[in-house]
Amino acid sequence: MGDKPNFHSSCGKSNENLCCISVNKIFDSARDKDCLEDIKVFLCDCAQEIIDRATAVRCKDIDVVATDISIDPVPFNKGYFQVHIRYFFCITVEACVCSKSYEVKGLSVFDKKIILYGSEKNVSVFTSDPNNNGFCKKPPKFKCDSEPTLPSVVVEVASPICLDLKLVERCRNFGNCCIGADSIPEGICERFEGNFVDGVGVNELFASIGVFSVIRMERPVQLIVPATAFCLPEKDSTPAISSSDPCNIFGRMNFPIDEFFPYADEPPCAPPPVKEPECDRFGNDKGNRCCR
Repeated sequence: MGDKPNFHSSCGKSNENLCCISVNKIFDSARDKDCLEDIKVFLCDCAQEIIDRATAVRCKDIDVVATDISIDPVPFNKGYFQVHIRYFFCITVEACVCSKSYEVKGLSVFDKKIILYGSEKNVSVFTSDPNNNGFCKKPPKFKCDSEPTLPSVVVEVASPICLDLKLVERCRNFGNCCIGADSIPEGICERFEGNFVDGVGVNELFASIGVFSVIRMERPVQLIVPATAFCLPEKDSTPAISSSDPCNIFGRMNFPIDEFFPYADEPPCAPPPVKEPECDRFGNDKGNRCCR
């Protein structure tokens, strides 16, 4: 009790500058460039009325509002997992109705699957809860079914690009869709005004979206790393100017020269001038090239 832990290096000698930390190790990752062509845009009832009377539409903005990620082990391939990712896109559409512009929001959904390696870890992991720490604790929720510890998946998505937006009559069999309006999660529906409708109205919207993403699979591991000292903040939060006079504070500010002159420091370097060849009386230079 109370003894300082002593880690040993690979050669068997103790080293006080080694520190044991718990981090997430990336076991596998992938970067993807997906073109989602002609996926359906779900609309609320009020937005559907505007789209039915629209003569032209264009996409103003698109964002990824949420993702739904699930993991399943790949049969007969230990350590490999199939990752199912469902993207939820919020699309802001500008519709032209009788020479007037209206802005509406819609929702598009796309499913993506990828197989990544996440290793194996058949142990049960339990952690303490700082919010439930005491002599009389709240009883946790127990379950009898135990499952192997699954790795975690992190999805990073850049700002999507709206490649195309089409206004199509509902009677045409067009586009792609993976779910119905009734399958949209309640948390997503609360972001929009009104109730999503499906199978009603005259027109439908279909969007083509470009998505850049990085997907990685991680597990918590314990590593020994070299350490020199604790990380302490060096920035002082005490304001350097104690005076409350606004003119005094303004007088200490530097003039923003760069805002007025883009190249205030130094002008951009010009390319070196091209040296003309020195020609003799016969019209040739030293390299026996013809001079004009």
